[in-house]
Amino acid sequence: MSEERPAEPHEEPRVSDADAWATACAEDLEAEKARRRTTYGPPPGSAAEELKKLVDTVADKLSGLQSPLGALAGPAAQQMVKQVVQQAKAAVEPVIERNPDVFDHLAAAGNELLAAYRSAVQSQEHRWTSGPADLADEWRAERRDEDAGRDRGEGTGSGERIDLD
Repeated sequence: MSEERPAEPHEEPRVSDADAWATACAEDLEAEKARRRTTYGPPPGSAAEELKKLVDTVADKLSGLQSPLGALAGPAAQQMVKQVVQQAKAAVEPVIERNPDVFDHLAAAGNELLAAYRSAVQSQEHRWTSGPADLADEWRAERRDEDAGRDRGEGTGSGERIDLD
């Protein structure tokens, strides 16, 4: 007779156990984000949101300026400035709202241009700050490249090539 073992109750995996790793990772990520927000402040928004904030800040600053003419043109000048600022905001905000992706692409293109410029400047600075031995080697290499494509003086010309090296 074979001994039959009692059937072990089949344990259904708990949802919390199955997602424990994902939950722990999400909690760690949120804690890191909170730490960074307290250390560095809120992260910047999209380029369109940042442009909107800039327009609002500039508009507030311009509206708060006092007229350089003082009390003579104060109220009339300030009313004119407020009107111009409102017209500028009315023109800019719809463009920003309709095309937020454009500003993100422009920001990315600006970053790429900055990286290319930085690379060019760094390589030029390296050439300027490299030691004399490095410059001499570079000059010799350039001269060899030039000599490789140059006419050695053989041919129909009347001149004679003199090697000074």
